[in-house]
Amino acid sequence: MYRNLLFNRLPVKLLHREYQLPKVSCFIKALTNNNLKVRRISISVVCWKKRRSEEEKAAVSQGRSAIRYSPKAGSEVVGIWRNMTVQDVADVLKKDIDHVFKVLNFADKTGMTYTKDTVIHNPQVVRDIVKISGCRFKLVARPDAEMKDEENKDAVPAPPAAEEALRPRPPVVCVMGHVDHGKTTLLDALRDTAVVETEFGGITQHIGAFEVKLPSGGKVTFLDTPGHAAFTSMRSRGAHSTDIVVLVVAADDGVMEQTLESIRMAREANVPILVAINKIDKPGVNVVGLPGRSACCAGWPSTAWCASRRAARCRPCPCRRCAAGTSTRCSRPSPCRRSSCSSAPTPPDRSRASSLKHWWTLGPASRRRCWCGAGRCGAAARWWRARAGPRCALLHSPLVRKAQGGPSAGPQSQVRILRSAEGASIEEAPPSCPVVVLGWRELPAAGDLVLEVASEKRAAEVMRWRAAQRMKEKQQSDSEVIEAKMSEHQQRYRAMLSRKRAMGRYKLKPEGPREKMIKEDTHPALNVIVKGDVDGSVEAILDILDTYDDHERVRLDLVHFGVGQVTPNDLEIAEAFNAIIYAFNVECPPAVAADAKDLNISVRKHNVIYRLVDDVKQEITARIPVTQTEEVIGEANVLQEFMVSEGRRKVPVAGCRCVRGSLAKNALYKIIRGQETVFEGKLVSMKHLKEEVPTIKRDQECGLKFDDPEARVQPGDTVLCYRLRDVAPRTDWDPGF
Repeated sequence: MYRNLLFNRLPVKLLHREYQLPKVSCFIKALTNNNLKVRRISISVVCWKKRRSEEEKAAVSQGRSAIRYSPKAGSEVVGIWRNMTVQDVADVLKKDIDHVFKVLNFADKTGMTYTKDTVIHNPQVVRDIVKISGCRFKLVARPDAEMKDEENKDAVPAPPAAEEALRPRPPVVCVMGHVDHGKTTLLDALRDTAVVETEFGGITQHIGAFEVKLPSGGKVTFLDTPGHAAFTSMRSRGAHSTDIVVLVVAADDGVMEQTLESIRMAREANVPILVAINKIDKPGVNVVGLPGRSACCAGWPSTAWCASRRAARCRPCPCRRCAAGTSTRCSRPSPCRRSSCSSAPTPPDRSRASSLKHWWTLGPASRRRCWCGAGRCGAAARWWRARAGPRCALLHSPLVRKAQGGPSAGPQSQVRILRSAEGASIEEAPPSCPVVVLGWRELPAAGDLVLEVASEKRAAEVMRWRAAQRMKEKQQSDSEVIEAKMSEHQQRYRAMLSRKRAMGRYKLKPEGPREKMIKEDTHPALNVIVKGDVDGSVEAILDILDTYDDHERVRLDLVHFGVGQVTPNDLEIAEAFNAIIYAFNVECPPAVAADAKDLNISVRKHNVIYRLVDDVKQEITARIPVTQTEEVIGEANVLQEFMVSEGRRKVPVAGCRCVRGSLAKNALYKIIRGQETVFEGKLVSMKHLKEEVPTIKRDQECGLKFDDPEARVQPGDTVLCYRLRDVAPRTDWDPGF
């Protein structure tokens, strides 16, 4: 059998031709005869490879082999770049030019003639030259193209002018205080308007500014700031862009939370404070003792109730009925005299080519078309249809005229239209004048500093430089994140490698199933999109949303925000993220509203900020998972356990007496023994005497059979009857008002 298998497997004809064996028996003898000097071959069934003879092995060892492989590249790494010359390659390799010419004969098969100044356009040829030369490569920038210290091309405000060249400007007075203390009503009496009647919710929600002409011919710019707790940023900008702060305190309320906050902001801005006591005509108000009590609350000495010790001692405002506008003229000269000695003068007007001039942007005053406001560089901005974005500004520099241009921290603008606080078109705006600036390509943020430059070319240069700086900062932050992730990955890899080596294996089985690349997020979340009428209102809403800290139960995500009406782009974002759109003081066009209804997207329109916050809290509460609580219905004491026959088996029955409430058959039960719960479940049977009953009232005895036959009771155990009641918890988020 083995002989047939051997000859069937072996290629006898091939062996016969190669070794010239006369017959097969000779071949077998050759295999078995050790003295017969024939060429030995392997007869393994698995491998037919021929063994090399001693002569062949000797030839290889003596270096007479026809095929020689080059060694691997060395550890030296050289930098290469695109469009290198032959001389550049020789320099980075630190070899002579003849070496590179020799290597080019093998690296470039095109037959091109090279000189030392020939540019190698094919990067693969350069890589092959480096490899053949025994080095490794890395891509680097051209040495002469490396970025050196870049020149600062940013625009900065003009340096202060000489003291003899300064000229006086109208003072800027900021009215601050707690909500509902009568700030806007007092200002309405000064400007003979009724802005307070047009405000939603009875509170000021925008920053505003207007000019008041004095009988002497001078002007005063008043800034009205919101007193609600949500508009902290607006009040801060108002305090930092004024010459004097008028702190309005209601006689019936005294010093409140926002009053103290206004005092702190005025101290940080280092501006004096003039206190005006309002609502002194209310019955039961003690105006005499109010300054002393309020001074103690504010931390001031009672003899100098002002942020500045040099300020005059404050006295109650003489107006008896501010709403009627009576006796308010006497309060106009006081801030003017106080600010005339503390406000800074302005430098004279100079040519656009010789210096930079800057102004501070503001926001709209109220729902009327009085575009004004307060803030160092913009409290709000709004888009007008068919016009460039307007920006309300307060000038702190020489004249600004039409057609002048300048950048802000973000976008740039060329002044197309200038409007005063009353809405009239003007050709130029002097310092301390609140104006509306139209011509912005994009709306700058509230608080940005706006500068005027000599030409549009210079403005574009400044914008390019600032964009490059922002890109560098972003690249720096991204590189830090990438390095952190790479370090984390290297740590995990080293830990896995050490574990593999400790186990003595080179391949480990995967631990568990492979994780999905895109994981489904099942955590409750509320995605919102905020659209507002002005930038300051959007900023206030975002500040409120930042105070949310209950992400463990429901996550609050802000997907998008902006200034202006609801657009189709907002609908696309809301559809992708399943978000709710909150429109604050803006309209939703009918076409967009119809599309939102078709896409089942909720658009919530609000005009009072605390109602918008209440709506967000309700949505968060609706997404909190429902919890179940135990509601005890009744309680019974176990008197004795009985064994009742059911067919051929005995089942335990608890004999009980209801001592509190009532027992229901369809409820849940607990058996409590001491401090331990020994059973939780349902009933199978409830009998009173011999009848099956649905309920057992107080002081009645009954027999209870539980659904678990292993549940045993003892005399003295307590049986609780309870139901699970769904409880919808409420969010603990407190925005501070």
